[in-house]
Amino acid sequence: MTASPDPLAEHEQLAEPRAFIGRRAFLIGGSALLGYGLTGCVPRSRTGKLGDPVVLNILDVAGQEQVAKGITDAYAALHPDRVSSIAYETATAPEMPGKIRAQQAAGAVSISMVLTGSDGLSAGIEQGIWMPILPQHSDVFPNLSSRTVNPQAQDLAQGFGILNFYGNFGPFFTYDPNRLASTPSTTEDLLAWARANPNRLLYARPANSGPGRAWLQGLPYLLGEPSSRQPDTWSSVWSYLQELGRYIEYYPSGTATTFTELAQGARSAVASTMGWDMNVRLLGTVPRTFKAFHLAGEHLIADGQYACVPKGIDPAVVPLVLDLIAFMLQPSQQARAFDIAYFYPGPAMKGVTPAQTPAKSRDALRSVQRPEFESIIPPAPTALPVELPLDARSLVRAFDLWDAKVGAGKLR
Repeated sequence: MTASPDPLAEHEQLAEPRAFIGRRAFLIGGSALLGYGLTGCVPRSRTGKLGDPVVLNILDVAGQEQVAKGITDAYAALHPDRVSSIAYETATAPEMPGKIRAQQAAGAVSISMVLTGSDGLSAGIEQGIWMPILPQHSDVFPNLSSRTVNPQAQDLAQGFGILNFYGNFGPFFTYDPNRLASTPSTTEDLLAWARANPNRLLYARPANSGPGRAWLQGLPYLLGEPSSRQPDTWSSVWSYLQELGRYIEYYPSGTATTFTELAQGARSAVASTMGWDMNVRLLGTVPRTFKAFHLAGEHLIADGQYACVPKGIDPAVVPLVLDLIAFMLQPSQQARAFDIAYFYPGPAMKGVTPAQTPAKSRDALRSVQRPEFESIIPPAPTALPVELPLDARSLVRAFDLWDAKVGAGKLR
């Protein structure tokens, strides 16, 4: 695979770079897919001159590095004249806005791109830290709505991020069958079990946990709240979580801790999603014999993952970062989402299947797939209703209310 000719080569006198995209056709599974081609964006100095290869710093607040690093490494290998290296750092979603604001206040934004879930995306929108990408740079992402698995998930970003992975439906609970012989089937059953088995259930703070926020956003449907997308009206949700919290020892700051404690036997069941349940079994964090359950009447909450660009990065680097994001959307790169099942199914773009991954990856995926998952996600005839995450303002409000009403005094 080679890069397309540099369309900026004829624009040496530009005072500020613009994003240009070259369009190529790729033959995937016998079908020509247009609009996924490598672009020709090149980092340039503020005078428009071709610059030296740059270091790109990516802040990951969603665990995306597991999937994205293979993609970004491939991009750097294809473009050594543009990228000298790509460095990753991590933070929690609640920590991220302050970290970026500090760099913006100092006039020295070193973070080139942020990989985030809907939690960090929403917080960043609310706090005004993201550079608008769409429609300003729609030429870099042609026909995006028609190519995206769920255009509404892209719309949630309000133009401040690009959907790069999608799926990871929840809420579910992963459990040790040796410690939980009979699984709860309703919210009442779950509460009764927790009451009879204090400290055996665990979920992480929703503001920094995909399973935590799936559980929080799924409860309004399970409890029959009249306004499922208006957190201030969730009287049943808040009273239920407060009562359930009496039997939860503490709330970890991240999801990984919950699965570690489940594997150690400190817990019997933890909140999860399809991706988390499959990924931790594939990686050996918990035994593959561990099982999963969901509750009757559930609506599945879809999890979108996004690439965002902080305001204040060097304008000369903006075209390169956008080019990298466009590269992430190519079918060959989207297929990497299946490799470790972290965002199962994973691809945000249409027409990407496990058949496009190496046989080793397909075998690994099959080893942790659950038939019960396949039967309840679209396009299965018995699929459960699928809901998008709350909009940015409502999601941030839900996190704030949970922190005040449920998590206060029990966060670690």
